[in-house]
Amino acid sequence: MARSLGIGIIGAGNISSTYLNLAPLFKGIKVQAIADINAAAAQHRSGEHGIEARSMDALLASDDVDIVVNLTVPDAHFDVSKQILSAGKHLYSEKPLTLSLKDGLELQKLAEKKKLKAGCAPDTFLGGAHQLARKLVDDGEVGTITSGTAHVLSHGMEHWHPNPDFFFRPGGGPILDLGPYYIANLVNLIGPVRRVAALTSMASTTRTISSFPRKGEVIDVTTPTTIQALLEFASGATVTLSASWDVWAHHHPNMELYGTDGSIFLPDPNFFGGEVKLAKPGKKVKPVKAWSHPFGIANQKHAAGMMANYRTAGLADMAAAIIEGRDIRCSLERALHGVDVMVSILRSGEEKKFIDIRTSCSRPEALGIKDAKSLLKKP
Repeated sequence: MARSLGIGIIGAGNISSTYLNLAPLFKGIKVQAIADINAAAAQHRSGEHGIEARSMDALLASDDVDIVVNLTVPDAHFDVSKQILSAGKHLYSEKPLTLSLKDGLELQKLAEKKKLKAGCAPDTFLGGAHQLARKLVDDGEVGTITSGTAHVLSHGMEHWHPNPDFFFRPGGGPILDLGPYYIANLVNLIGPVRRVAALTSMASTTRTISSFPRKGEVIDVTTPTTIQALLEFASGATVTLSASWDVWAHHHPNMELYGTDGSIFLPDPNFFGGEVKLAKPGKKVKPVKAWSHPFGIANQKHAAGMMANYRTAGLADMAAAIIEGRDIRCSLERALHGVDVMVSILRSGEEKKFIDIRTSCSRPEALGIKDAKSLLKKP
């Protein structure tokens, strides 16, 4: 099999710049073309990155494209992903995979029928910080994980995103938009979820955009914006997850895991890097010595300083997995389980009861230093 796979992108919005900027870091993939329902948007990205702009039909029929990346808005994910698989192309989707378990199961069935591979973001759990935490768990540094907490709290996207509408519609909200990062990392660290319960609400039925170019425009809120959830894992561990876009400020940590022999403190699962801390019985919390994981090295300047950003790592791992005939770390199976967990959380909020999770999955294989370097062009 070829040692490199051609990549086509459908969706030329905000996130496409991230993929196009970072894809050149990785070997085994080469972006060939981009398409968008708005041809002008595809042409704009084409000019920025020196790739070809094609119609969606042309891209799906292209012989030089092996994997198509779906970067459309969430409520278009299912339809576009179905077209990609139907065209005989491997699929890699931005999160969430779909907005319902039914649609996700249909994609899984179609991929199996077509003998195609499918993967899905997020891939941030492959970051140096989260893989360091994974190593601590696997090495038994904190014994058996029994419980934990996770918090993703802010005041939403209308303050910075140019078109924030979809964040506040069904398919958006903090669970389906940001929950994938947290759930994927919890599955990475603990394993699959058995059942969930939740309380959901929204602070306001409207939001006023404060970012340009639509500053001052009022948009409707039609999905819960505050979710307090309880996750019970197949292992027996229980984790509370608080996700809200109704919070102006807080002091909650992003993620903590409590084991029989200590506790692990993790940085934001929305990012690749950050500091991991550890507390052993009777000892103070101390930073864990940083390791030389390539996906933890700061490579981008942000308002808060230099940060590690290696989005597209999941796509590169998928391409390598196809070439090598192994499991995809950001697999359809795990993304489907994540969808099941998220929609069950929202359903629990509506029905006021525990919801059993229908799907399951294995933990992804850990991505150590050597394996991470093998995905890069210049390790």
